[in-house]
Amino acid sequence: MSFKIRVPASEHEFSAEENETILEAAIRQGIGLPYGCRNGACGKCAGEVISGTTECNVDNLRASAKKEYEAGKTLFCQAHASSDLEIKVREIVKNTDIEIKTLPCRVEKMELLTHDIMKLQLKLPETERLQFMAGQYLEILLKDGKRRAFSIANAPHDDDYIELHIRHVPDGHFGDFVFDGLKEKALLRIEGPLGSYFLRENSNRPIILMGGGTGFAPLKGMLEHAFYIKDDRPIHLFCGARAKRDLYMDEMLQSWLKQHKNLKYTAVLSDPAEEDNWQGETGLVHESVVRHYPDLSGFDIYLSGPPPMVKAGMDLFYEKGLPETQIYSDSFEYSDDALKAMGIQKPKTDG
Repeated sequence: MSFKIRVPASEHEFSAEENETILEAAIRQGIGLPYGCRNGACGKCAGEVISGTTECNVDNLRASAKKEYEAGKTLFCQAHASSDLEIKVREIVKNTDIEIKTLPCRVEKMELLTHDIMKLQLKLPETERLQFMAGQYLEILLKDGKRRAFSIANAPHDDDYIELHIRHVPDGHFGDFVFDGLKEKALLRIEGPLGSYFLRENSNRPIILMGGGTGFAPLKGMLEHAFYIKDDRPIHLFCGARAKRDLYMDEMLQSWLKQHKNLKYTAVLSDPAEEDNWQGETGLVHESVVRHYPDLSGFDIYLSGPPPMVKAGMDLFYEKGLPETQIYSDSFEYSDDALKAMGIQKPKTDG
């Protein structure tokens, strides 16, 4: 049995099954209820039930959550609907509504995805969750006061771990540390979520995602989120890389193509090796996009990766009719030596 839940202030409506909490149901359907832990510790998901009834597990509530409960609030991370409901709660409708947190975390797992890309899975304390929008990033706070920014590669609903994809580039001191010094179980500090690069769910336009290198990371999070909330808009993912060895997670992408009929995927290599025996598209990834879609005026486009790729893409897409309000970008900053090593020439500037 399922129940209808309505938020009169926003006129949002979603359904909840008997076996899921109200917060779980909201996340599943892309409704931005606030939370901080999802396990009855912090009380940040608290709201009011205007009409209807709920059942709430209060045995494991901790101090902050218990205070909200005793004040007459409902903890939506613990409450199950037992009838149709109307609720009053502060909704997360834009990135600035989300609390930016500084948190400790543990490196739970490290996995080499390619010769120069490492996946990190970070585990937060049991009483914490990082609420974020699909595509945002966080910063790792280093002991010398410096920060390193990395896109969050998982979707908001799948937040047992925070997934990062870190590339080992020349003159990349943190990359050197990750590949040569960082070990599983190490402790780090992070701050996030940050940034205005996230999947816009209030559009009905088809989507083009274009990434270069680890620019795939935020796009992966966006795709997983779109699949989870059953966003059925057509999505075409373009991934640019230098050679075949620089493409990663291809097996996962191939399985997604079988599972999601609204997804298309095009890999584009700028300099394939002879041993690649590459039969796919070659050249620059943004040029591949316009070969497929000469008129871009009816699309939402998301770009992420090295700055020269993002800039070249934006310039060309504007020429092809894309309004500025329909393009979103996340430009990764690299050193000149790093760009050269990746086969990317930095654009010339006047003066």
